[in-house]
Amino acid sequence: MQLLYTILIMLLVVGGTRITAQFVPIPLPLIQIAIGALLAMPALGLHVRLDPELFLLLFIPPLLFVDGWRMPKGQFWRLRTPILLLAFGLVLFTVLGAGWLIHLLLPQVPLAAAFALAAVLSPTDAVAVSAIVHGRLPRTLMNILQGEALMNDASGLVAFKFAVAAALTGAFSPAEAGLEFVLVAIGGLAVGVALSYALGRFRAWMIGLGWEEPAPHVMFMLLLPFAAYVAAEHLGVSGILSAVAAGMMQSRLDLLPRQTTTRLLNRSVWALLEFTFNGLIFLLLGLQLPDIVKASIGEGELFWTSAGQLALYVGQVYLALILLRFVWTWLYWLVSGALRRWRGLPSGFAGQSSLRLAALLTLSGVRGAVTLAGVLSLPLLLGNGEAFPQRDLLIFIAAGVILLSLLVATLGLPLLLRGLPADNQEAREQELRRNRAKTVEAAIRALEAQSDEPGLSPEGMALATEVKAKIMAEYRQQLEREDSGEGRARLRQMDALEQRLRLQALRSQRLELYRLRHRNQVDDDLLGEILRELDISEARLHRG
Repeated sequence: MQLLYTILIMLLVVGGTRITAQFVPIPLPLIQIAIGALLAMPALGLHVRLDPELFLLLFIPPLLFVDGWRMPKGQFWRLRTPILLLAFGLVLFTVLGAGWLIHLLLPQVPLAAAFALAAVLSPTDAVAVSAIVHGRLPRTLMNILQGEALMNDASGLVAFKFAVAAALTGAFSPAEAGLEFVLVAIGGLAVGVALSYALGRFRAWMIGLGWEEPAPHVMFMLLLPFAAYVAAEHLGVSGILSAVAAGMMQSRLDLLPRQTTTRLLNRSVWALLEFTFNGLIFLLLGLQLPDIVKASIGEGELFWTSAGQLALYVGQVYLALILLRFVWTWLYWLVSGALRRWRGLPSGFAGQSSLRLAALLTLSGVRGAVTLAGVLSLPLLLGNGEAFPQRDLLIFIAAGVILLSLLVATLGLPLLLRGLPADNQEAREQELRRNRAKTVEAAIRALEAQSDEPGLSPEGMALATEVKAKIMAEYRQQLEREDSGEGRARLRQMDALEQRLRLQALRSQRLELYRLRHRNQVDDDLLGEILRELDISEARLHRG
């Protein structure tokens, strides 16, 4: 029962902190870490013991899967050069540079363990950045950060596992590790793609048989990231990359016919799961903080001296990380800008200083949930049964870097974003209108090609023709209004007015429904069905 109470309390805190963040100008992760630390104080005594392997399996696959699923694939391909350079080149640069620095600062930490810490500090958290900037970061930079976070989660954690394996066995060969990295990466990607494709074919078969109930489809997709991770690890390849590949592949297969309700439910379930898991990870960091501090610093007269020394280590490691990231991104902006000018291509950030862009990307390299999940998965024991060297110290430094990166980004990013030109919304609107027009034209062609159903009476044929003409007229009117700027402005005014009036009407319907229920004039089953229709209609208006 104690475990159940603990889980319920944690879920309550995750939901409560989300509400609190609406009123407190502090990023949600920091609030959750602080509340977790308070709950772990002796007066409250909430304590959670973590199994490293279970922690990694429970949190990493679904978070990586949903990141891969939601990443815009067109933007990913268009920005593939900076994304891959950050996700693989910068990770290697960070592991080598920061790893050696950690070993020099802390000689008691073996080099392999120092590389493991540097590797687990490589993944960045684009979700935490979004919570800080509130949509003010240019879309191109945000897409770069999302793509980087997706891929460096995988590359950083794969490098972390290699470094941990070296620490456990005491043996490491760069050539063999490089070759094995390529093999396990390709193998992991292949397993993820294969399982995702197989699930897509299986769901299509279910739909063909008329099994369209949303719940089983959503349940299979919830199990997919875990299946991809476990299957890949069982085959000796990367489960992390397998989960990423499954997510990216699943978004391609998410257009099965007759699955509208399933897609709506699936998005809602995954949004809830992502919110809950991210919140639980930061809450668990707070819950572990007192134990981490106690194990790393100890108690007694030397507490403050040890605390100051460890805080200095955290600051030095974080400084090394941001310097490495700044040098890498600044050199990229310089070289890419020179190449674009040489090829006569326009810059997406004309007039912006490469130093400012590099500083934005540098401070946006916030460490978050994946770093925490990875470092808490450090094994307790080596292969020979001895304790893993300086495990508590490594966790303390990682936790400190996460906190420091969140604080620095919270203070620094709003300053760097001042005066930065806003996104070109007109270009995005044009692309939306162009693609929307293609779907409307396809609908008109389908209606024109549709023949009357056989066996209809003359009255039925006339009615079908009238309805078809009415629908086609609405579509053609929509196309005409999209063609002219004046029409678009008028359309926006009409849409805003129509939305307001329809919302008033829907709320009046709902109030009348509540009055009928209060007077016991409608039963619960009928009330639920009508209420569901009204809720769907209102949600569609808000989405529009």
